Amino acid sequence: METQLVIPHSAAPSTITQILEALRKEYFDPRHEGKAWGDWIYLYSFRTVISIECVNGISHAATIEHGEGEEEGEPLVSILRAFGKLGWHGLDADGEYPLR
Repeated sequence: METQLVIPHSAAPSTITQILEALRKEYFDPRHEGKAWGDWIYLYSFRTVISIECVNGISHAATIEHGEGEEEGEPLVSILRAFGKLGWHGLDADGEYPLR
């Protein structure tokens, strides 16, 4: 299962540093890895990972890839809260929706 996240067109994109700090405020221990095929944020002790669309340290879209058994509750609730505090929205078949 995946959850799509985006920055609304009216908002400024987030830096990787801002995203990592927002996750730390939710008591995660995030680790960012930039690979040739994309950027990833791993959360210590969780299987859920976050794929970040990133250009020069700036991001406007992400995908939460849910770890097995982590589709509901934690860590998803806290991840969404962290991105919501940065002004991000969720994205589904009906369009964008606020995370707060």
